[in-house]
Amino acid sequence: MTVLMVTDERFLEHRPGRRHPERPARLEAVWSGIEAAGLGEAVVRRGAAPASDGDLLRCHSGEHLALLAGIDSAGGGPVDADTSMSAGSWEAARLAAGAGLVAVAALRAGEADVAFCAVRPPGHHATPTTSMGFCLVNNVAVTAAALADSGERVAIVDIDAHHGNGTQDAFYRDGRVLFVSCHQWPLYPGTGALDETGDGDGLGTTVNLPLPEGAAGDTYRYALDRVIVPVVERFGPDWLLVSAGFDAHRADPLTGLGLTSGDFADLVDRLVRLVAAGRCIMFLEGGYDLEALASSSGAALAAAVGIDHRPEPSSSAGPGREVVDLVAT
Repeated sequence: MTVLMVTDERFLEHRPGRRHPERPARLEAVWSGIEAAGLGEAVVRRGAAPASDGDLLRCHSGEHLALLAGIDSAGGGPVDADTSMSAGSWEAARLAAGAGLVAVAALRAGEADVAFCAVRPPGHHATPTTSMGFCLVNNVAVTAAALADSGERVAIVDIDAHHGNGTQDAFYRDGRVLFVSCHQWPLYPGTGALDETGDGDGLGTTVNLPLPEGAAGDTYRYALDRVIVPVVERFGPDWLLVSAGFDAHRADPLTGLGLTSGDFADLVDRLVRLVAAGRCIMFLEGGYDLEALASSSGAALAAAVGIDHRPEPSSSAGPGREVVDLVAT
């Protein structure tokens, strides 16, 4: 099996600040972690291409895009209290949003069995009208919207420790796209409660698993068995997109969950099997401890191509099964 890694040196030009958690070294850690996994020819590397205005307008307002372009023209500046742009940020954001479309084209052409978009800035907090939470535009939503508009059914599974509020907002009333999020609760951005289940045509196509602080790999595996796998299988997607945030790792400084790199291998191993070969794309979201990010991304990509690479054993004895049972009933 082979994994297509869509990534680009230009992502390093997004520089939100010397002390900002979402720093260029994150992507370098991902690259080093994948190299350390020893996947060799199983990884095919491809550069990104920028999303067009039409691609972005599928899930973002024109006013939102104009605001970002204006900040870019001024050489960068703050977008909100957590999110800022440098001179290279807008180009990086458009490349990050276009990376999934590059992956779709390559997978449709049979060039790989699975894809990983190693991108920054991340995207899952960006709503149709707002940049927030280190995110400028929503990378996974751009790809999902393009696939849905081409007649495909799309499932998104978000395993970042923070709820993917922007992705949820983009498809909350859209029955063509299933959104499932497994996240720490309470935690920024404060969304992702049990009763957020979609609206209108999208009623029932949003599923949230708000887990308590300290939840570990055994709770995530239980969530896969009891909720995530059954929900995705019932929906019957043509494509599975994974918002692969690695900040649920127990070493992450911004969160309080208890996963290890071995747990991420477990999750990815199960998730990639939910769709046919060549129909799963993973997108880098969070992860702010560089060592944990490197080991977790390497373990995840190895699992995606059927290689057992576990720098750490899987974890257990964490809380949260009662939340999973509530969602499953």
